[in-house]
Amino acid sequence: MSGFDLSIDGHIAHITLNRPEKRNALAADFWAELPKTVRDIDEDAKARVIVISSTGPIFCAGIDISMLAGGVADGLDKNHPAYGAAFLAKVKHLQNTFSSLEQCRIPVLVAVQGGCYGAGVDMITACDMRYATEDAFFTITEIDVGMTADVGTFPRIRNHLPEGIVRELAYTGRKMGANEAKAYGLVNAVYKDQDNMLVGVMDIAKMIASKSPLAVMGCKKTITYGRDHTTKDALEQIATWNASFLNPAEMMEAMQARAQKRPGNFADLPKISGD
Repeated sequence: MSGFDLSIDGHIAHITLNRPEKRNALAADFWAELPKTVRDIDEDAKARVIVISSTGPIFCAGIDISMLAGGVADGLDKNHPAYGAAFLAKVKHLQNTFSSLEQCRIPVLVAVQGGCYGAGVDMITACDMRYATEDAFFTITEIDVGMTADVGTFPRIRNHLPEGIVRELAYTGRKMGANEAKAYGLVNAVYKDQDNMLVGVMDIAKMIASKSPLAVMGCKKTITYGRDHTTKDALEQIATWNASFLNPAEMMEAMQARAQKRPGNFADLPKISGD
């Protein structure tokens, strides 16, 4: 049981969290199945965009506490010599789940309704764009259980919010509402309700899917690289990227399609061999 459903239609892969009775808490299987699913979509070129949404009144309650029943280091006692190594391996496993969203070649959009707690914040900050309903809120709840968020929130949320606001959210665990999140830039847009949000997000996904996948991939790679490097290094990277990947045929098709007011006929990204 992965805790989510997958559908693919019109070059858009839709991942839907489907444990509303558990407030879409992220159980053990989820952490292994999500990156596997994302890699399969990406490496087999099954879609050009991924959309993540959820079911029920809560987007995600964070990590399923049943995962912690055996402790945070696979049942090892704190005094066991291998405790630290086991803990590190567990955290790395969880971190890699959401890193798969950032590392895949295609954009990932997320649509948040209701509450987004703890590991849910880790997840949405690894996505390319975030959208929310008016009743949505975001809260770094780890502080309330005596720990520091370690699955991805802090390395990424600082890219979307001012440092002082990040510190306030981290130290207090308070809820940041959708409109405040939009004002600071954490979310792209706020919608009246989930139905309207999904229509709007899918429209954006369709627009992205209509563009050259190679160009979109270049944008994602270059924006992420530029975020994590100096301007000088980023300029070098995009020059090298275009020298290697700029495709005149794709450019010509894009211009002709625009002039003729028709959809572009673009090549999908190449499949990545697992051999």
